[in-house]
Amino acid sequence: MRPRTDNAVSPIKLGHDYGLTKRQLAETIGLAPQALYKRERLGAAKTQSRLREMNEILTRVAGWAGGPAQAMAWYRAEPIPAFGGRTAESLVKSGQAGQLRDYLDSIAIGGFA
Repeated sequence: MRPRTDNAVSPIKLGHDYGLTKRQLAETIGLAPQALYKRERLGAAKTQSRLREMNEILTRVAGWAGGPAQAMAWYRAEPIPAFGGRTAESLVKSGQAGQLRDYLDSIAIGGFA
């Protein structure tokens, strides 16, 4: 039985969109590379959740940042003062993507960074 569903996030497409290999993508979402190379692990809830979270956050900031490459640079390196200087990448890796999405929503409606 295949664990993937029709709405599964493709690491190949996501990697292509942001210029990352599968190995780099796995590192960026805080998982072992096998999570993206082995079919049974690719369909796992944790793997798909992390891929979705990263994609959603990058999609939200791409317009503000100037495009996908700039969004990835922000995601990986820009410290966010509201989170003690942690990066978006660090927040997603530690399971705090929901708080980051809420923060980005507040910024989008005119809140302060």
